[in-house]
Amino acid sequence: MRAPIALSCGEPSGIGPEIAVKARLALGPEVPLFWIGDPRHLPAGSLWQEISAPFEALAVPATHLPVLRHDFPALAVAGKPDPANAAGVIDVISRAVALVQAGAASAVCTCPINKQALHDGAGFGFPGHTEYLAALAGVPHVVMMLACPQLRVVPVTIHIAIDQVPEALTADLLEQTIRITHAGLIRDFGIAKPRIAVAGLNPHAGEGGAMGSQEATLIAPVLGWLAGEGMQITGPWPADTLFHAAARARYDVAVCMYHDQALIPIKTLDFAGGVNVTLGLPFIRTSPDHGTAFDIAGRGVADAASLVAALRMARDMAASRGL
Repeated sequence: MRAPIALSCGEPSGIGPEIAVKARLALGPEVPLFWIGDPRHLPAGSLWQEISAPFEALAVPATHLPVLRHDFPALAVAGKPDPANAAGVIDVISRAVALVQAGAASAVCTCPINKQALHDGAGFGFPGHTEYLAALAGVPHVVMMLACPQLRVVPVTIHIAIDQVPEALTADLLEQTIRITHAGLIRDFGIAKPRIAVAGLNPHAGEGGAMGSQEATLIAPVLGWLAGEGMQITGPWPADTLFHAAARARYDVAVCMYHDQALIPIKTLDFAGGVNVTLGLPFIRTSPDHGTAFDIAGRGVADAASLVAALRMARDMAASRGL
C-alpha cells in the first residue's frame, strides 16, 4: 500500500477520538493511517504528532497518532454533542474523500457520527454516512455490506420501517444491489467467482405462496436472469436456515431483504468485530459497525475492536485494488 488510510474523526463528543488512539496503538505500523480532526478532542495524555500532508504519516512513530489538523469551533464535551461542531464533522468527511480521490490516501475509514446532532447543528440532510459519501462521489446507488470473518451480509432495504419494506423492495433495487455486491467482492475482496445466497422476504421464503408471494413474483425472477448471465447465485432461501455454520460455508455473501434480517446474524456472531463497508463507490470506505456511544464516551472503556477490523479491511481492500 503506497498511501495511508484517511481516518475521519466522527462525532468528537462520542467515542471516536478514543478508539482512534486505541486503534493506532493496537495496529502500530501494520496499517499506515492518519486521523483528520482537532487534536484538542483527543483524550488527555494521548500521544499524537501533527502532519501537514498524508504521506508524512508513514514516518510517524507507531506509538503516536498521525494527525492532519482540522480545527473545530468548540471543545468537545463527552456525551454532549455541540451544534457548533456539526459543520466540522461534515467537512472532515468531505476532506477525507477529497484526499482519497486525489490519491493521497488509499482508503477512507470513518469514525461514527450522530445524524441527529449533524441535522440539528448543520442541517445535514442525509440519512447517514453512506448516502453522503455517495453524493460526494456522484454515485446514484451504493450498497451497505457488513462483514466479519465468519459472515458477509448485504441488506437490500436499509433504514426504513418494516411495514415499508414490501413496497420499497423492487426488482430493479434487488438487481442493482446484487450486481454491485458481485462486482465489489471481485474488485475489493479478490473473490474471482463470488457465491451469492439470497434470502426470502417472508417466513419460510413464502412457503409456496402460503406466507407471501414476493419470493415467486419478484425475487426468483431476478435471480433467474442473473444466474442466466453466469452469476453463481442461489435462493430465495428461508432466512432462519441461512446463517448456521454449514449454510455459511456455501456462500461468500448473503443478500437479505431488510435491515434486521442481515444485521442480527452478523452482530450475534461478532458483535465487537463487525465492519461496515460501502460497495459501489469509486474509492474504498469502511467503518466500525457501531455508533457514537455517548453513554460511555470519555470514560476510557470503549472497545476499539471494530475500528481495528475496519482499518485492516480497508488495507486489504486497497491491496485487492492494487493501491
